[in-house]
Amino acid sequence: MKEKKKSDVAVLLEYAGNRKGLTFLGLALSAVSMLLSMVPYICIWLVARDLIAVAPNWTQAQGISQYGWIAFGFAVGGIILYFMGLMCTHLAAFRTAANIRKQGVAHMMKVPLGYFDSNASGLIRGRLDAASADTEQLMAHNLADIVGTIVLFVSMIVMMFVFDWRMGLACLMAVVISVIAMFSMMGGKNAQIVGEYQATQDRMTKAGTEYVRGIPVVKIFQQTVYSFKAFKEAIEVYSNKAEYYQADVCQVPQTVNLTFTEGAFIFLVPVALFLAPSALANGQFAEFVTDFVFYAVFSAIISTALAKIMFASSGMMLAGTALDRIRQVIEAPTLKKPDHPQMPQNNKVEFKDVSFTYSGATKPALSHLSFTAESGQTIALVGPSGGGKTTAASLIPRFWDVSSGAVEVGGVNVTQMDPHVLMDQVAFVFQNNRLFKASILENVRAARPQASREQVMEALMAAQCKDIIDKLPDGIDTQIGTEGTYLSGGEQQRIALARAILKDAPIVVLDEATAFADPENEALIQKAFATLTKGRTVIMIAHRLSTVVGANKIIVLEKGKLVEQGTHKELVNANGLYARMWQDYNKAVQWKITSDKEAK
Repeated sequence: MKEKKKSDVAVLLEYAGNRKGLTFLGLALSAVSMLLSMVPYICIWLVARDLIAVAPNWTQAQGISQYGWIAFGFAVGGIILYFMGLMCTHLAAFRTAANIRKQGVAHMMKVPLGYFDSNASGLIRGRLDAASADTEQLMAHNLADIVGTIVLFVSMIVMMFVFDWRMGLACLMAVVISVIAMFSMMGGKNAQIVGEYQATQDRMTKAGTEYVRGIPVVKIFQQTVYSFKAFKEAIEVYSNKAEYYQADVCQVPQTVNLTFTEGAFIFLVPVALFLAPSALANGQFAEFVTDFVFYAVFSAIISTALAKIMFASSGMMLAGTALDRIRQVIEAPTLKKPDHPQMPQNNKVEFKDVSFTYSGATKPALSHLSFTAESGQTIALVGPSGGGKTTAASLIPRFWDVSSGAVEVGGVNVTQMDPHVLMDQVAFVFQNNRLFKASILENVRAARPQASREQVMEALMAAQCKDIIDKLPDGIDTQIGTEGTYLSGGEQQRIALARAILKDAPIVVLDEATAFADPENEALIQKAFATLTKGRTVIMIAHRLSTVVGANKIIVLEKGKLVEQGTHKELVNANGLYARMWQDYNKAVQWKITSDKEAK
């Protein structure tokens, strides 16, 4: 039997945890407050009745002040209960949004690292942070207003037909027209517009993040926001969608809605004129005037009640769309854990007939790749750009899982290892390592949180970072980034190397670790490599072929396939792709800028 899908409200209440009860208490208080708010209107009717009954001798009317105090007391009581209800729903709403963020972040820790390559950080943040904030409106305000408005409407309908059903029916006409107008804006085919609107907002958030990151390039080349095509298009799509919904979908229905709800009195006047002669003839004119006064005053609250319904309905749609965006993060596929995880026997890495295709791609990034890196060996992956080098290295720690074949570490298929154990086996040094906006100590200690201050310092010294530490005002306690110290690319790379050294993993993956370093920093990084790679299995990705000459084995990849493998000497003598790459590399190294005179 197919499981019934939970409503959006039910899902959000689950996120509220132990504060779910506060939501129900808040809804109950809101309902009671709406009932109390009806009493002043009854008091108005009683005052009008007593005054008309003794007209023009107004002083003979009894209980007028008493009705006034009763109305005041119930009005104040209703306001107090409403605010108490909102306090309860707000506490539950804040806990709901906080739990969504916490669960989202916790789930992100379980997804493959490749997920973050295909999903921009701005998009993920927008889905987790902004979308969870959108649920607060529903939980904090809209649910209380919906329950209170339902109670209010039931009370209104009862009261409309208690005194004179014909005048009550006239007031109800405004309600019918308003509901039809709201449905035309939010129902049917227009129900999906809010989702489309949020999708365009997601796209704009993602493009905006990328634009902010690219501002230095935009400024250097004297461009404007219009030069950043993706951002410009995202803004235009968002603007067009918002304008379409406002002008084409909402303009006419909302005009009709506001006209008739704010002017509900217009339906009452014709009915009153129709009923007045009969009431006058039957000697019931005083009662008729009393009822008319009541409905004339009562019709004024119709617009308030309907406005609450409209905003509450909008909140429901917005929360539903927000939940859909949140699900895209929370339901992202996680790394599958084996039922009976196995432990690696050593630090040998082996690719066995591995093929891999990225999601949505038509061609495989790797095709039937097989090679072995014995324990303690250094294996270099080289080849033309787009050949699959980084992809191959990324399969070792399960950034993605292979499409076919197997990647083994220590004789165990990586899919049969506990992900935490696997990550403990591998240290990474990428060409664009990121440092946290924290102290150098905290940045390095991220590799091993329990490491002592002395162990962190030893790792920094091994990574050739002494000159960096000496020049900083607070040494390893110096803050990096916002409101702190900024390091050069080469210096950041050496701090990242210290992090990898401290991790002390038996397998090291180096992905163009010296790509952006200047000669001085490159020399220091190369010294740090000696410490990092000693006694470890090393998978090195490089374009600078001089760095892989001493590798135990060089794997040459082209278009995802292994075309050559061997030592540097063997591959140069083979006169294949590697030999041509070596010749081109040497030419590039010897190239220099010459003046016109030298050229002649």
